[in-house]
Amino acid sequence: MNGLCAAACEAEQLFRSKGWRYCIIGGLAVVRWGIPRLTQDVDFSLLAEFGKEQEVVDELLAHFPGRIHDARDFALQNRVVLCNASSGVPLDIALAGFPFEEQVIARATPFAFEPGVTLVTASAEDLIVLKAFAGRDQDWGDVRGIMERQFRHLDWDLIVRELTVLRDLQTGPDPLPRLEEIRQQTASRVESSRTQGEKTP
Repeated sequence: MNGLCAAACEAEQLFRSKGWRYCIIGGLAVVRWGIPRLTQDVDFSLLAEFGKEQEVVDELLAHFPGRIHDARDFALQNRVVLCNASSGVPLDIALAGFPFEEQVIARATPFAFEPGVTLVTASAEDLIVLKAFAGRDQDWGDVRGIMERQFRHLDWDLIVRELTVLRDLQTGPDPLPRLEEIRQQTASRVESSRTQGEKTP
């Protein structure tokens, strides 16, 4: 078992023992749905009701040491727990509470990363929404990779619907036009590849 998967398994064991709902939303989820890339941490979305953050944060930090000196205060203020697995692998645990975040966790499914290692990740559609909303260069690269691998299977209506709601929370550029551009470019490549395949004897 590689280090990232081992760290993710360690976190998931705790989450399950507490009856917490969760999913992986970062680089490991990209490995499942998109083009694998180097990642050095494990990103989780963990459902924690607003107003009940303290008990969840305290439980997490009782099991996993914080990566910053004020990890508890930072987590309570920002709803993100920055900690390490026992192996030292960084864990970024975002405390989910908004309806979309709850739906992301509800739509998440297990995936076997290695023999005997099954982890729960966000869906391809939700990962695209999260990446497009974040909008960094690496995020858009991940979006392209997911589109390339999953294009024929994506629920585009779901993606547009969820991202339309989220964009109202943004102060930056609307991500939908760029996402549509990537979709059209991917559709063109997929169709071209299909046509060439049909012509090959």
